[in-house]
Amino acid sequence: MKKKNAYIIIFLIVASCVSFSPVVNNDFINLDDHQYITENNHIKSGISLQNIAWTFETVVCCNWHPLTLISHMLDWHLYGANASGHHLVSLFMHIGAVIFLFLFFNKTTNNIWSAAFVAGFLAIHPLRVESVAWASERKDVLSMFFGMATLYAYAFYAEDLKRSKYFLCLILFALALLSKPMMVTLPFVMMLLDYWPLQRWQKKNDKKSHTGDSSKMLFLEKIPFIGLTVAVSIIALLTQNKEGATALEGNLPFPMRAANALVSYVVYLGKMFWPVNLSVFYPYNFSLPVWKIAIATVIITAMTLTVICCIRRFPFLFVGWFWYAGTLIPVIGLVQIGGQSFADRYTYLPSIGILIMLAWMIPAVIKERKVRRIILQPAGIFVFVVMSVLTWKQCLYWNNSIALYNRALRVTENNYLAHNNLGLALHSEGKIEDAIYHYNKSMRIKPDYIFAYINRGNIYNELGRYPLAVNDYDQAIRIRPDFAMAYYNRGLAFFNLGLYQQAILDYTRVILLQPDHAAAYNNRGNAYLHQGNIKQGCADARRSCSLGICYALELAESKAICR
Repeated sequence: MKKKNAYIIIFLIVASCVSFSPVVNNDFINLDDHQYITENNHIKSGISLQNIAWTFETVVCCNWHPLTLISHMLDWHLYGANASGHHLVSLFMHIGAVIFLFLFFNKTTNNIWSAAFVAGFLAIHPLRVESVAWASERKDVLSMFFGMATLYAYAFYAEDLKRSKYFLCLILFALALLSKPMMVTLPFVMMLLDYWPLQRWQKKNDKKSHTGDSSKMLFLEKIPFIGLTVAVSIIALLTQNKEGATALEGNLPFPMRAANALVSYVVYLGKMFWPVNLSVFYPYNFSLPVWKIAIATVIITAMTLTVICCIRRFPFLFVGWFWYAGTLIPVIGLVQIGGQSFADRYTYLPSIGILIMLAWMIPAVIKERKVRRIILQPAGIFVFVVMSVLTWKQCLYWNNSIALYNRALRVTENNYLAHNNLGLALHSEGKIEDAIYHYNKSMRIKPDYIFAYINRGNIYNELGRYPLAVNDYDQAIRIRPDFAMAYYNRGLAFFNLGLYQQAILDYTRVILLQPDHAAAYNNRGNAYLHQGNIKQGCADARRSCSLGICYALELAESKAICR
């Protein structure tokens, strides 16, 4: 490795570590981290053949990504509940992805400073904080690590078409998909890179008289990649639909989703150039102004036509723009997943396209080296330092749940999720009245937000105000009749009221929805035993114990029951 390359890599590592240094003091947050890590018994029990098999069979937070879950297992084995270790591993994955990206563009363009520009700004941009500082977004940095490794390996394959290099690319791509399905667009990116900087389309056309011959070969070699893409896309859509993540889509007509997608393309561009007022969650805007949609349409159309017209003179503009536009398609909202309008983490891979455009266009416009030295170098250093400082500051907002959601409420409007999750954080600190206040605010903003009712009901349950708890769970069930958590929690309230039969009915509904719900078996067995139904109570207690919860069985055995 040349000395200059080594110095740039060292700089990328140091700059990333400095910019993201606050993450070492950050805690887990109460958005997804409990499901992925802190309350996930499979993750906490460590790596085993049984648990590895479980990662391929399970869905966590509506997502299927077995390799990510395995990485969480390894982290828990190494660091346990110490969040710092988890965050550091994510940072190292991010740095690895950045280095692979630099090596790819340096190898394929022989333009070390443009390659360093792309890698450097990807490394320290504030939009990257969500992926690095949020433990649950390990899937982002892990998939990016393997995705950029795929591209670097692809550069070697394009140089020398050996099967071993081809299969290495395919394996790395599969690992990227097993980390996060968003990497399904990588075959499309590879086709773009075949045009520039690899120039494989041009080279093939030089050797053959028929353009179709080269196009056919370049397409055929992508078929295994496309096959993996189709398979993982189907799995992702099926799991998200099954888990209810696409439920919002039914309430949103396609024109509304298309309008939000158009605006989001421009919003993401704005955040890349002016990354302020970032939030963990941006509520869906159901009434986008017509002028915003019109301006977004004009900008996107103008950019698309411009890069097409300039494709021969400035091929990097074409590649960069369509990299940006194409890789956003899975998350742009045409198929609505969740309740957000857009999300900072979705720009991780797409932002590289815009950086490509800037990194090669600026030198193409300003050709004199003296001007570059006098103007571009100081300007680039200044912007780099500003971005690094903004990233460092943004990491501080992710220190804990209270800081994160207070920040979200300051920079967004009608943020029902931030109110709800801030309520959860305040509840965990014993600030009951403050928590109820935020749950109420969440309900007023979004009356059908089921988790606000569940969480307020849980507080009433703890306070012994069981009828109020039942009312909240009833409302949650009216909103979503197949929500197992609502039935389970209502069963707890009924049990505390001494209404054992109603509790049994609710626990039975939970078991019908989730046949391996150990706690539901445990509590239903306990309710049966309180009714005097020893046979059914013991059967449920034994079933619960076989699933890992033995409280009811141990209690019954201590009373000489269920022997």
